[in-house]
Amino acid sequence: MPFVVKSLLIILAMMIHSATYAATLRVNPETHNLAEVIDNVSDGDTILLEAGEYRANLLIEKPLTLQGLSGAIIDGGGHGDVLRILSADVAVKNLRLRNSGANLTDMNAVVFIEDTAYRTTIEDNKIESSAFGIWLQNTEEAMIVNNRIQGDPAIRSQDRGNGIHLFNTRRTKVIGNTIWNTRDGIYIDTSNHNVLRDNNMHHLRYGIHYMYSYHNDIIGNRTHNTRTGYALMQSKYLTVTGNRTENDKNYGILMNYILYSTISDNLVSDISHGSSTGKDNKAIPGGEGKALFVYNSQHNEIHNNTFANSGIGIHLTAGSVNNQIYNNNFMKNRTQVKYVATNTQEWSKDGRGNYWTDYLGWDLDADGVGDRPYQPNDGVDHVLWKYPAAKILLNSPAIQTLRWVQEQFPVLRPPGVKDSYPRMNPASLSEDLQ
Repeated sequence: MPFVVKSLLIILAMMIHSATYAATLRVNPETHNLAEVIDNVSDGDTILLEAGEYRANLLIEKPLTLQGLSGAIIDGGGHGDVLRILSADVAVKNLRLRNSGANLTDMNAVVFIEDTAYRTTIEDNKIESSAFGIWLQNTEEAMIVNNRIQGDPAIRSQDRGNGIHLFNTRRTKVIGNTIWNTRDGIYIDTSNHNVLRDNNMHHLRYGIHYMYSYHNDIIGNRTHNTRTGYALMQSKYLTVTGNRTENDKNYGILMNYILYSTISDNLVSDISHGSSTGKDNKAIPGGEGKALFVYNSQHNEIHNNTFANSGIGIHLTAGSVNNQIYNNNFMKNRTQVKYVATNTQEWSKDGRGNYWTDYLGWDLDADGVGDRPYQPNDGVDHVLWKYPAAKILLNSPAIQTLRWVQEQFPVLRPPGVKDSYPRMNPASLSEDLQ
């Protein structure tokens, strides 16, 4: 028998064997003990849960699918984990999962995925969390898709767990989830080569929080009404593109010790500050109000973003140098740039600068680029940042004279940001952000 034909017959036999022996069992809470059913099914079986409440703390140690029909609830009774998954190739779908323990020290979670549970799928579930929603520990290739994860607003924010927590997790995809009222929406620690895409997060401390993680993609996510939309810390080689955040209190995007990363096509708007007003014309208290805060971050590309309607468009500090910042839109921020340094940073690349709504230059040759550089800060700004009490002198003749002298004699202007090719029109974002 030819080798190819023999190989095809073997594959067909395996498929027939799999189809023959993978069973589907239908259970209900009145006549079945769910834990016993899980212990007795075979590898690869599917368990369909009929409507009703199943009181259980389940340990899943074999590959199977646990799928709910409409109205199926698994309740953990307020202690431990609702589901703890130890086997590879487990799928949990279309269930309402609730009432785990609330002990953060013990890492209580509604779904806890162990290091042996490769290729876990958690999809289309509603998760009600008193501690952590989904915790992934030392695992790989999980799919966390289209879940709704809700924390308990009656618990103080700092005492809640995170919606989705990845620790030392690799090649996992977190896609299309909605998370609110947890501490952080998605927290990633020491985890590489993961993708976070199209998640929606609100009413949190941080929407997405990165620590010590490399080669991760953050694409097309939405956050609003957080303290910080995207907190990126001590990480390298991140791709942060096509995201949106608005109505945050402190920062839209925070970059803290970020290296060799790309921040592009993001829309950050309405980051509050102490004297701003909301839609009801009431003052928004407190808050840093920074659309982008860059702290000790180097060798990054920041382009084609819009930073708008915030207290500060971008604040650079603590050695944030060697970043390429171009083709961004800085629109109607109270302060466009805050940067105190002893050297000048050029914010353009290959003749492409940024768009500034307060640029007062002209374009006589109609090439779309301003004929004079944009320099957002002067000596007065530096004085006011170092000595805030000096603001009472802002409209005094002395301050006005100082600004006039700097304008007439540029050599007296202190080092700072310079955009030699300011755009006369806004740069375009990706079509999905128009």
